[in-house]
Amino acid sequence: MSSSEDTILGGRVRLRQPTVGYRAGLDAALLAAACDAAPGSSVLDAGCGVGAVMLAAATRRPDTRFLGIEQDESAATLAAENIQLNGLGDRVAVIAGDVTQGAARPGGPYDAILVNPPFFDSADSLRGPAPAKRQAWITTQGLAAWLTPLAAVLREGGALTLIHRADRLGDILAALAPKIGSIQIRGVHPFADVPAKRVLVRGVKTGKAPMVLRPPLVLHDRAGAKHLPEVELILRGDAALDWI
Repeated sequence: MSSSEDTILGGRVRLRQPTVGYRAGLDAALLAAACDAAPGSSVLDAGCGVGAVMLAAATRRPDTRFLGIEQDESAATLAAENIQLNGLGDRVAVIAGDVTQGAARPGGPYDAILVNPPFFDSADSLRGPAPAKRQAWITTQGLAAWLTPLAAVLREGGALTLIHRADRLGDILAALAPKIGSIQIRGVHPFADVPAKRVLVRGVKTGKAPMVLRPPLVLHDRAGAKHLPEVELILRGDAALDWI
């Protein structure tokens, strides 16, 4: 597999990833920024790919331990290389396994879980995705096949945080129920005057608080800058996405 070495989190994290196929981007950066695990926590990155989310989150939270699980063995191998490349082997690890088949169970319960599930439930949803992207983008099992086993290995009172397509919010909430409550939702909008394309959702196992719709995150304005200043702070690791 041909790979390139890139940097994320304002250059604080080095990341080897395939030159062709799925490459970590904005979704991974936002999910890492939304991790609010307390010091000493054990965090699971479910479907970690080459490790972008957990490495960025671990760099943001130096007293927290992370385990990544990835079913693509070549991606898991790159994740292991990236852990060593960033000198995080003392508190970040990766194993090859399928989350939907219970691979997360032996290491649980976890204090927190991060997940960016595949966006599509059918290959018919996409027009000819590159073969290297199919596993990251498509699952034939549905969201519940990811979220139900993850809720089972989350400790009571622990938080599950995910990023996904905004138009799947109803499916996300249905898949989280009834184990995950105290739901908070933050829409991610390309511009302030257009609908959200992504949602960040955080819920607590056995949580009882009312659902909260958080202020939206707007990425761009019409002036042409790549990102709004507050988004640049998040991407560089100088700000986080806070929850109540």
